Amino acid sequence: MTSTYGQRATITTEGLPEWLEPVARASETIEPHQLSRFLPPDKGGRQSAVLILFGDGPKGPELLLMERSGTLRSHAGQPSFPGGALDPEDGDPAGGGLLRAALREAEEETGLDPSGVQIFGVLPQLYIPVSGFVVTPVLGWWREPSPVAPVDQAETARVFTVPVAELTDPENRATARHPSGHTGPAFQVGGALVWGFTAGVIDRILHYAGWERPWDRARQVPLDWRA
Repeated sequence: MTSTYGQRATITTEGLPEWLEPVARASETIEPHQLSRFLPPDKGGRQSAVLILFGDGPKGPELLLMERSGTLRSHAGQPSFPGGALDPEDGDPAGGGLLRAALREAEEETGLDPSGVQIFGVLPQLYIPVSGFVVTPVLGWWREPSPVAPVDQAETARVFTVPVAELTDPENRATARHPSGHTGPAFQVGGALVWGFTAGVIDRILHYAGWERPWDRARQVPLDWRA
């Protein structure tokens, strides 16, 4: 089957807004170990991709997130980037398949119109041990915004955008502790707690793009925090 995302699944920085250039530059040099200690195994793991989509909203630069349905067996109620596993229709992972997967999953989960998205970079592949996913973070610029909302309430509870200024605000930052004892960065934004893989990637993007502001890493919040 030929993917309908072929023409859009290319990487280009042409026409990128100036404020996004630090993210594009960082994506060209960042090493996997600088993003996470959970790196893909030599063999195995299910190929997947997430779309890290930046837009220019009413409060300035913003990031698109979604909240998974509370009835899901995995990551229930957890905020995340749109994304999922590579499908046969996406094609070869080495030939743009993962870029197509990120766009397709974003459309299926949020109703996003992929034709308005410009892919400007990718980050190194990371690993989610609990699910066995090998994840490619795909960086996108929301060149032509389109309406977004949950497509299937059984999978997506809500779709929302968060201003980058709120993500960098030290008052919205904390450390979350998982029952396993693992700790990591967290963001109290959009009426929810963003933690885990998503928060870890956001944290590193803010750092390597030069957007990070000093915050209290000793401040801890429970995973069930709600505004």
